[in-house]
Amino acid sequence: MPSRTSVPPIRRLPLVVTGDDDLLDDVLRLAAAGGTEVELAADPAAARTRWQPAPLVLLGADQAQSCLRARMPQRPRLVLVGRAGQFDPGWQIAELIGAEHVAMLPAAEPWLVDRFAEHGPDRLDGVGARFVAVFGGRGGAGASVLAGGLAVTAARARLRTLLVDADPLGGGLDLVLGWEQLEGLRWPSLTGADGRVDAPALVQALPSRGDLVVLSWDRGEMLPLPAAAMAATVDAARRGRDFVVVDLPRQLDDAALVALQAADQAFVVVPAELRATAAAARVVAAAAPHCAALSVVVRGPAPGRLRATEVARALGLPLAGTLRPEPGLCRGLERGEAPAAAGKGPLAALCQRIVTDLTGVPATGAA
Repeated sequence: MPSRTSVPPIRRLPLVVTGDDDLLDDVLRLAAAGGTEVELAADPAAARTRWQPAPLVLLGADQAQSCLRARMPQRPRLVLVGRAGQFDPGWQIAELIGAEHVAMLPAAEPWLVDRFAEHGPDRLDGVGARFVAVFGGRGGAGASVLAGGLAVTAARARLRTLLVDADPLGGGLDLVLGWEQLEGLRWPSLTGADGRVDAPALVQALPSRGDLVVLSWDRGEMLPLPAAAMAATVDAARRGRDFVVVDLPRQLDDAALVALQAADQAFVVVPAELRATAAAARVVAAAAPHCAALSVVVRGPAPGRLRATEVARALGLPLAGTLRPEPGLCRGLERGEAPAAAGKGPLAALCQRIVTDLTGVPATGAA
C-alpha cells in the first residue's frame, strides 16, 4: 500500500478577481516576485466555482460591489486590493464582503509579495485534502448512505477523514453511522464560527472513532447554518484532514454552496426511475454551475428497466457508478451498523473505487 505521503497533493493557486487591466498587471508582477502563479477571473460570476477552494483570494476594488450583489460567500484569506482613492467607502465595503485585509498599492506591495510567497510551489498551505460532496437527485435517493460509506471507506484506508452533515432536514449522519450516543459537538454549537478555526481543536471536539470524525446535527431545534460557519469548517478541514465528505441538501442554501464550491468532486445519487431522473435534472441544473466535476451514481432497482447510462445521458453527466439493491445494508442501518463498514457488497465496492481514484490509496484495508 502506498504511504500517505505518496498521495499526490492538489495544487491550488491564489485567485485574482478583477476586470482592471492595470491592477491585474500590478498583481501579476507581485505574484511573480512571490514565486507563484495565479488563477484569474474577470468578475465574481467567473470566480464562483474557484472562490472557496482557492488558498488565497485577491478581490480587485473594481469588483467589490459586484461581489456584494453576487452574494459571494464569506471566506478566510480574502484580500481587497486596489489603489489609494479606489476605496470609498473603504473599510466599510471590506467588512461587508468579509475581507480580512485591505491592500492599497503601491504601499502594500511588499506585504502582498509575502502573501504570495506563502502559497508558492513549495507551500501547499494544507489544501491537499480531497473534498467530496454528495447530494440526492430526489428525496430518499440514498445520498446520506453513500456519503457515510465513502467516509467509512476512507477511514478504513487510514485516511484522516471528516464527514460533514450539511442537510439540517436529513435526520443526522450520526444516526447513519450508529453514532448518536457518542459525545461531541454538533452543528448548533458551531453556528457562530467564522474566520479561522483551529483544526486540531475542532477534530478533538467532534464525535470520532479511529480516523473518522463526524460533524452532524442534534435532535433539538433546527437552526440556520450560516455560510461563514461552513467556510470556517471547510478551511479547518482542508488543513487538518486527508479526506472530507459533505452530505448536501437538495435545495442549496448559502452554506451548502460554500461546501459545493470547495468540492474537488461531487456526486448526485439518482434512483433508476423516470420521475427521479426528472427531479434530478432540476437539482443538477442548480448545482452544476458551482462544481467543476459532477457525476451521477444510479441506484437500483429499475422498475421500468431504465438503464444507468440512460439516466446519465438524460442528466448530461458522467456515470460514476451504479448501486444494486442491497437488502442487508438496509437491515444493518436499522441496527446501527455503519454503511460499508464490513468492506463487502455493491456500496463498499463503489466507495473503495471512488476513494482510490481520488487519493491513490487502496481503500481495502481493515478498520
